Amino acid sequence: MRLINQNDRLKVVVDGFAVDVEKASDHRFAADPQAIFGRWNDFRAWVASIRLEGGEPIVDSELGPPVPRPSQIFAVGVNYRDHVEEAGFEEPTAPFVFTKFPASVTGPYSTIELPTATVDWEVEVVAVVGRRARHVQERDGWDYVAGLTVGQDLSERELQLSGPAPQQFNLGKSFAGFTPIGPALVTPDELKDPDDIAVHTVVSGHQMQKSRTRNLIFPIPRLISYLSHILPLLPGDLIFTGTPSGIGWALNPQRFITPADELVTWAEGIGEMRHRFVAAATTFGETG
Repeated sequence: MRLINQNDRLKVVVDGFAVDVEKASDHRFAADPQAIFGRWNDFRAWVASIRLEGGEPIVDSELGPPVPRPSQIFAVGVNYRDHVEEAGFEEPTAPFVFTKFPASVTGPYSTIELPTATVDWEVEVVAVVGRRARHVQERDGWDYVAGLTVGQDLSERELQLSGPAPQQFNLGKSFAGFTPIGPALVTPDELKDPDDIAVHTVVSGHQMQKSRTRNLIFPIPRLISYLSHILPLLPGDLIFTGTPSGIGWALNPQRFITPADELVTWAEGIGEMRHRFVAAATTFGETG
């Protein structure tokens, strides 16, 4: 099953067209894309029990984030060995987790403001929690995943790396628009192998990142288990699973996103996001 948020309405993609869930279910399920995660099992059962037909064309400019208002956003750093090496870190023995704030979420085709000249890209497969998870065993991790989407963990490097340890990861990665996700949420059964998904980042025609999620140090079931032993995971929560090598900060010379760039983010079986950028009216740190 592929779900999209088109014009702030939850829709199922059927044969390349978007079927409105509220209308097709005769108002059994709400149009709000976020609301479905609180009724995920009922929704899956309903979709399996009927034949969805018809629908309307999918228009990229009308697509919003498939999970518009997550309660919690977790992100995992240095979770690919090649990224550990380029960042100059030691391989972690447990997931390195920070958070992104929900107000930073945006859709797959939006224009994003650049607060400074040091904004970097990080392609990631994002797991969406489908039901409350607490003290989950790793072998059962996939049972708690509603689906996967693709995201960019956009990062303002100066703020992220400023200050004493543990630095400012949460703020540096949570400017408005710094959590784009989409274009769809795809259930694991739709994917050839949900543990082995190809991803890449292209900046203005140049491929900067390319890998597969089989290279994750801590795969999705391990992350579900690890986090759920610390606190409850809630329906609709996002888990950014980590980025491979090829970030701009690690290049020599360094390369960051400019207003002239187009950022293309792709994940196998999920789809592609495209973002353009503008300079913020006020540069971060300015006062007056």
